Amino acid sequence: MDLEKVTIEKLVHGGQGLAELADGRKVFVWNALPGEIVNARIIKQKRSYAEAIAEEIIKASPERIEPREVNYLATSPWQIMDFAAEAKHKADIVRELFAHEHVDIPSFGDAITAGPEWRYRNKMEYSFWGDDNGLHLALYQRGTHGKQIVQGSELAMPAIDAAATAICRELSKLQTRAGDLKTIIVRASQNGDVVAALYTKLPKFTKLDLPKELKGLRVYYSNPKSPASVPTKLIYELGDVSLEDTLLGRPFKYDVAAFFQVNIPVFERALEDIKQAVSGEVVTDMYAGAGGIGLSVATKQVYLVELDPASVAMARENFVKTGLKGEVIEASTEKSLEYITGDNPVIFDPPRAGLHVKVVERVLETLPSKIIYLSCNPATHARDLAFLQAAYSIDQFEVFNFFPRTPHIETLAVLTRRKLVQ
Repeated sequence: MDLEKVTIEKLVHGGQGLAELADGRKVFVWNALPGEIVNARIIKQKRSYAEAIAEEIIKASPERIEPREVNYLATSPWQIMDFAAEAKHKADIVRELFAHEHVDIPSFGDAITAGPEWRYRNKMEYSFWGDDNGLHLALYQRGTHGKQIVQGSELAMPAIDAAATAICRELSKLQTRAGDLKTIIVRASQNGDVVAALYTKLPKFTKLDLPKELKGLRVYYSNPKSPASVPTKLIYELGDVSLEDTLLGRPFKYDVAAFFQVNIPVFERALEDIKQAVSGEVVTDMYAGAGGIGLSVATKQVYLVELDPASVAMARENFVKTGLKGEVIEASTEKSLEYITGDNPVIFDPPRAGLHVKVVERVLETLPSKIIYLSCNPATHARDLAFLQAAYSIDQFEVFNFFPRTPHIETLAVLTRRKLVQ
């Protein structure tokens, strides 16, 4: 195994440490912190850069701590630093990204969090591994196509791991082959109810006994030609696969297939800021999911735009409970541009790709009074705000740590339409 000694300059968006190889190329190194000298193993070679994993820490950072899990690089590679350092580095990465796009944002502190730094995730996805000892939960190892057997995750709520283990046990009773399975997605509510979706490569699947650790289970056939765990056909359903939680005191129902935030305490902290920004107004919530943002913060009238049918079904059910006026629109944001007007504040919480160019053009054409933009990708957030700042001032900006112990960062910006100069 060839190793190269490098010095880590800083952490970059994505979570790796940045260094320089002897041949002058940049290298992005996992398991590395700023200021450290490490021996790195190259896992990917490109003409202009490389990716690597630090195999030996020659000079350690004072921020370094022992990770809790052997397989931490697979799901939570920032287990290697203390929590205060994580909050600081996330804020620094955001500052660099927005400075690169020349976006003028208000000053802000370290990444904001709420609730526990461990055992916070209400959703996990596990793969499977089979050997002479039966079937096991597994996760892919970073930098390889191989899997590693796991007992659970230090990030997951305990009820999730208990349920995943119980399903694995039931599958073992049927002598299920790991090669016939894709993954299992397990979700839990804050009160500990758990539901799951099992994705199999088989069009027919023997009926499982529903373990006591689960409220409900769906078994899907998922096309083996696709590596992703997406439903091709529902084979059967056991029990009730819906969950209930509250956001800012309002009840929400969602099922195993609908979108809902993974870390409820810190999500509610962000919702408080969003609600203050749109208080008392008619609100349009694009990329609305099950309605988690719009229905939590609206006080009079709200329009929810969502494409995913499972999320739309849940949003409509949740809408009825609020007593608010408005409507749920089943369509993509790009095809619902008429709901972006100059009259109402607009909330955006798009996928990692950010806003479609048609959406940005519509905003700049109609000029809504306010834009509240929550992003799971600060790079595309910065790109979009670079266009929008021509017509808007960014009055509030915050960084949130929705995913402690991982490099993922959420950013929130509140934009106000600039006054026209006569």
